[in-house]
Amino acid sequence: MTTAVACAALAAAIGCAPPPRGVARFAALWPARRARHRSGPHLIGPVVAGALGGAALAGVGGALAGALVALVVRHRRAVHRAARLRDTAAEQLAAAVARITDELRAGSHPAAALSGIDADGPHARSVLAPAAVAARLGDGIVPALRRGGAGRPEIGGDVERIATAWILAERHGIPLADLLGRAHEDIRWRVRFASTVRAQLAGPRATAAVLTTLPVLGIGLGQLIGAHPIGVLRGGPLGQALLVIGVALLAAGSAWSERIIGSAVPR
Repeated sequence: MTTAVACAALAAAIGCAPPPRGVARFAALWPARRARHRSGPHLIGPVVAGALGGAALAGVGGALAGALVALVVRHRRAVHRAARLRDTAAEQLAAAVARITDELRAGSHPAAALSGIDADGPHARSVLAPAAVAARLGDGIVPALRRGGAGRPEIGGDVERIATAWILAERHGIPLADLLGRAHEDIRWRVRFASTVRAQLAGPRATAAVLTTLPVLGIGLGQLIGAHPIGVLRGGPLGQALLVIGVALLAAGSAWSERIIGSAVPR
């Protein structure tokens, strides 16, 4: 029994041990595809909580309305989180490209410039790591760059700009530092322009939020003056249907306004 436990512990330790450095270098050339973000468990929880809360307040119609509200809130949070992730990743990639450009202009070899990814941010490091390994091993840098950006759709266009700059430098002899400098300026300008547009859209977003909450305020005002709209919505199939339809219209209006405002921000 003791021998079996010891063997199992040894096997677990071997399985958890990091791979040899050489294996890790070759593995970085072909990074495993990132697993798609499974939003199922993260989505089911808020929807169930919203449905239960709505059912406790207004029965079956309240359950449907609560689930719909939870879906809308979850979607808006996911959109805002994706926008922040896109900006952060683009900023880090632009800083990494600026570093590589400065090292190339100082006389460094492209492989040496790529090897300094430890000083870059985590998003840029994950994208440039395959290219750094490919440069050390003499493999193609452009395919490695594209592999590094394959699982990052939020900065896929920026990675393609860098890969295009590398192709032009290899095929036509254009100084790589100049091309990467242009790519850096383009990425940085896009991020700053997007931030400026979002700041200028704060007013329309606030207006859309106020318009979305006006029906809820109207229900509260009607309850205060004695019209009892909450009792109407809670009692009978007609009130339940009106509750679901009203929340559905609010959700559609919120999604449509968010789509209109978000289309003004450059991707």
